[in-house]
Amino acid sequence: MKRLLTVAFFLAVSHIAMAQNVQLHYDFGRGMYDELGKTEDYYGRPQLTTTVEMFRPDSFGSTFFFIDLDYASGVKGAYWEIAREFCFWQQSKMNWLSIHAEYNGGMNKSAGSYNDCWLAGATYSGHSKDFSKTWSLSMMYKLIPHTVNAAGKSQEHNFQITGVWGINFAHGWCSFSGFIDFWRECRAWQGTSHILLAEPQFWLNLNNIKGWDNVKLSVGTEVEVSNNFVAKGFYVVPTLAAKWSF
Repeated sequence: MKRLLTVAFFLAVSHIAMAQNVQLHYDFGRGMYDELGKTEDYYGRPQLTTTVEMFRPDSFGSTFFFIDLDYASGVKGAYWEIAREFCFWQQSKMNWLSIHAEYNGGMNKSAGSYNDCWLAGATYSGHSKDFSKTWSLSMMYKLIPHTVNAAGKSQEHNFQITGVWGINFAHGWCSFSGFIDFWRECRAWQGTSHILLAEPQFWLNLNNIKGWDNVKLSVGTEVEVSNNFVAKGFYVVPTLAAKWSF
C-alpha cells in the first residue's frame, strides 16, 4: 500500500480539524501471480499490510504522514512518507495553490533499504461546494540519491506527477478515493525507468447504520494498479480491507 490520501487531498478539506485512520489489508497478489508468491514467506509478496495515516492542518498549510508495515512471518518491511503543504495565503483567491515538500523511505528484510526520495513542487487542489468531491494535482521534482542508469551514469534527478481524488456518495454510506503516481526512477536491474502506480479504494462506512454512530469502521477494497512497480510489467492486485477512523 502506499498513501491513500495525500496532503494535497486533505488540503482541499482543511476545514476538518483532524483526520486519521488505521487500515488492515489482505493482499491477493501471491495467489494471482506466481512471480510474486514464492514458497518461502520471507521472499514472497506480503499478504498482510497495516497502514497508519495522520493529517493535521494549521494556519500555514498541513502535514501528512503514513506508515506501512508488511507482514510475512513477522514484520517483513516498513515504509513511510511524510509531506508538508505550505499555503501561507489560505484566505486569498490563490488558496488552490500550495508548495509541496515530501520525503519517502523505508526498509525491507530481503531487499534492504529502499531508495530515499526527496520531492518538492506545487499542488493544485479543488473541491465541490459541499466538499463531497475533492481532487488535486501535484507536479514535483524528485531527487533519488545514488541512482544510476544502465550505463552507470548518475540519474538522481527525476520527476513525479501525482493526482488524488475523493468522492463521498450515497448519503455518506460510500467513499471512493485514491491516487495515481507517475514518476521516473531508473531500475537498471529491472530494465525500466518509468513507473506508474494507482491505488483506488472503495469503502462502505458502517457508522451510517442506525445506532452505530460511534463505530468508525469501514470495510472495502483497494486495487493496486501498477506498471514497473512491483516488477517489470503490468499488474493488478486487489485487497480485502478494513479501516478504523478516529
